[in-house]
Amino acid sequence: MEGVILFLVLAVVGIIFLVIVAALLFGGLRTSVLFTVHSREAVIVERFGKFKGVAHAGLNFKAPFVDSITKPISLRVQQLEVNIESKTKDNVFVTVPVAVQFVIREEQVVDAYYKLSNPEAQIRSYVFDTVRSALSGLELDQAFESKDDIARSVEQTLSTRMQEFGFNIINTLVQDISPDSRVRDSMNSINAAQRDRVAAQSLAEADKIKAVTQAEAEAESKRLQGEGVAAQRKAIAMGIAEQYEMLRKVGIEHSAEQLLLMTQYFDTMQDVARNGRSNVLYLPSNPGTVGSMGDEIRNAMLQAQAAGESEATGKAAQDAFDRDEAQRERREEEQRRADQARHHAEQKAKEAQNRAQNRPPNPTPSGNPGGNVPPWAHPGSAN
Repeated sequence: MEGVILFLVLAVVGIIFLVIVAALLFGGLRTSVLFTVHSREAVIVERFGKFKGVAHAGLNFKAPFVDSITKPISLRVQQLEVNIESKTKDNVFVTVPVAVQFVIREEQVVDAYYKLSNPEAQIRSYVFDTVRSALSGLELDQAFESKDDIARSVEQTLSTRMQEFGFNIINTLVQDISPDSRVRDSMNSINAAQRDRVAAQSLAEADKIKAVTQAEAEAESKRLQGEGVAAQRKAIAMGIAEQYEMLRKVGIEHSAEQLLLMTQYFDTMQDVARNGRSNVLYLPSNPGTVGSMGDEIRNAMLQAQAAGESEATGKAAQDAFDRDEAQRERREEEQRRADQARHHAEQKAKEAQNRAQNRPPNPTPSGNPGGNVPPWAHPGSAN
């Protein structure tokens, strides 16, 4: 009987132990013994409020009712956005959004957790101080040009200050510099006015170049037209002079002007008939005038025929005269050559006579400077 009672007691104790273990492992008390940590996270374990260790990714154990754990501390790259309102050197209030990218070093998780009570607030304070110090010495236009310099300044300051607390500053970005809306509208107006002025200057310059080029082209055209008209008038004048001179040579002197006028008249009438667009031709309406005009035309035709015959006769006479002139010039050339040959022979004879009388020739030949007469120069020694 006592054995049965002992067995029952032991069975009850075992069941109670199993129940307690099951409650610890699978019940609400599981977190008091086992806990998990995700990747790129860290958890600090404290025993009665004192640092005990750092739990990394995976399944971890802790003493129930004795140890406690903190919230997971992220080891990923985090971004903190800070909007800063500040004033530039030229008293313009601007808003500067700054993005700070940082990460907690895995080996300095304890420093990051215990040394800073509010890391984000302290990072904001450093960013505010650095950006305001930089903007206070820059005008608005310079601030826009110095965005990268401000970002590098903030990054250097944060890296130096936050490194001892276990924070690694990866990058600092000054996203924009936004002035007040009225200032922005004024800047846009100024830029628009400047661009309009440049555009107006460009258009004016283009119009000027176009006008100058057109004026030069017109001047060149007028000059060429003037030269053409002058050349045309000169050619007409020379043609008339040549015709008048030809008529004068063939014996038509008194009626040459009338013949030329009638010729030009007929040329004009022919040109009007060929190129004129009008169907009306103005002629004298007086019958007597028409009759006299017919007489003039008949006389002009007769004179033109006579002029043609005279021109043919004059041309034949001119050819004969040219042949006589050529023969006369040929005879003169032959006479001139004969005179030159006779003069040359007389000169040679005179030189020979001088050498025969032992006198130096005039001028003295360069081959006989002493004046001695060679044996072959005496008379009778020619053989």
